[in-house]
Amino acid sequence: MKEALARQSRYALGHSEQELDRLSRQAEIFELFTRQLLRQAGISRGMRVLDVGCGSGDVTLLASELVGPSGKVIGADQAISAVQRATERARARQIANVQFFKGDPTGMQFDRPFDAVIGRFVLMYYLDPIDAIRRLAGHVRDGGLFVFQEFDLANCRSLPPAPTFERHIAWIKQTLIATGARTQLGPELYSVFVDAGLPGPSMRMDAVIGGRPDCPAFELTAEVTRSLLPAMEKLKIATAREVDISNLVGRIRDEVVGAIGVVLSPGLIGTWSRKPG
Repeated sequence: MKEALARQSRYALGHSEQELDRLSRQAEIFELFTRQLLRQAGISRGMRVLDVGCGSGDVTLLASELVGPSGKVIGADQAISAVQRATERARARQIANVQFFKGDPTGMQFDRPFDAVIGRFVLMYYLDPIDAIRRLAGHVRDGGLFVFQEFDLANCRSLPPAPTFERHIAWIKQTLIATGARTQLGPELYSVFVDAGLPGPSMRMDAVIGGRPDCPAFELTAEVTRSLLPAMEKLKIATAREVDISNLVGRIRDEVVGAIGVVLSPGLIGTWSRKPG
């Protein structure tokens, strides 16, 4: 376990109930993008799939729909609170083709190879994503799939610039970078896959964009800020008073809507390739 922890950066967002709730709301917004990626990459009926850094199970449960009753999806995460919630969600929905374990899959052992390994917003927290892919390759059969979706935070912006939105996005980026996360790993995934020994991957990019009052990017920004606020203060990036979380969604909305502008979420870069052989 010590070796596994050494391979990952500090996860500044934490694993509180509030953060797990945030992740589920975020998953609802990005669900269509991830579903399209998994289908396009080739996740299909009967496959045995490993979900890396499964959190509370959103991607695992999505993959379970695609592989069907004849398939199986294993989710693994280092946070026991996330694993427990994922297990409870699957049980409540009576989903029988999933199973969750606590641990880092790069250092775990499984009884037989998988047809695919998948992950969303997880490689960005590994100190060495190339090493992570190489280690995960030991769990995948020859010809098996690697499918990952990672952020490109450089895509996150407003037009015309909305001061409150831009300021909080800058604080989010600073905090993630200061804690070791790779905020632009998405575009780097091509070289990560190749350097890890995989064929040059296929790629796609998705993002939320909008300027209407109900644009989900407003809430996404505020909720990530809320989860990162303790780290922001500890690192002296921003104070609670500067952040002023109480009506942050409303302030961002008023600036963007008032300027007849738009905001763009981080880019979601989907990347997939097959293990040689």
